[in-house]
Amino acid sequence: MWNCLIVLVERAMFVLYGSRFAFRVNMAAPLVPLQRFCKLASLHVCGRRRLWSSSVATPPSLYKRLLLALTQRFYDVEILLNWRSQLKSQALQKKNAYYHYTQEHYGDNVASAYFILNMHGSFRYAGQSEWFRSDSSGKFSWDFVNQKDSLLEEVDLGHTVINQMGLGNLVGNPLRTLSLQGCHEVDDWALARLHVFQDTLEELDISCCPHITIGGLAALRNLKGLHRLNVSSLPRLGSPGLVIIMLEEMLPLCQVTAKGYDLSLTQLGGN
Repeated sequence: MWNCLIVLVERAMFVLYGSRFAFRVNMAAPLVPLQRFCKLASLHVCGRRRLWSSSVATPPSLYKRLLLALTQRFYDVEILLNWRSQLKSQALQKKNAYYHYTQEHYGDNVASAYFILNMHGSFRYAGQSEWFRSDSSGKFSWDFVNQKDSLLEEVDLGHTVINQMGLGNLVGNPLRTLSLQGCHEVDDWALARLHVFQDTLEELDISCCPHITIGGLAALRNLKGLHRLNVSSLPRLGSPGLVIIMLEEMLPLCQVTAKGYDLSLTQLGGN
């Protein structure tokens, strides 16, 4: 029916316009397939766009959302942990920095005393029975400033954050007794620096220090005047029985205290 109607319309137009209509029809005929192809192509593109836009608008699955949330959370946590570690390292370096200004204006003895009190440690001057120490809030008496000529003889820095660098603030004092018990920042490098006290040091307590190994203990051979040495509860100390024998041979005049180890014959034989 539609084909017949189209034929009738074409004949009517031919009667009205003659050869001009025939020319237009002949020229337009080759364009019909192209127009149909363009329409189909446009419909195909539109369909793909709608399909793509609908897929983007579809919310991700619960599994993907969970993975994304965990990734973002753990990345933030990692940044916070790194930032916290950097701040802690900077605070530790600042705490153990050399008190150069105090040393220049008040002398070595006052600078050492000030460093110890800031570390929440305690000390005693040679020839005195009084111990200087800070209270629980970190406050202390400033009377030590008036004792520039007094030398430190006993120092207790147990359970503080002193490290190898901080020991430099004690150099120049004829220490007889030094306690570093439970210091988590004391390692083998810190023990190697104790040789500066080899002429005066008689008692040393390095018990409960988690980073000390046999390599650091070997550095104590320079402390020939040592009378008492406490190496109890060193978790990184392998074969403690053999290490104690080594220390006794290395420091024959020193009484070595070593508690918290299995020193049975079975342990010695197994190693």
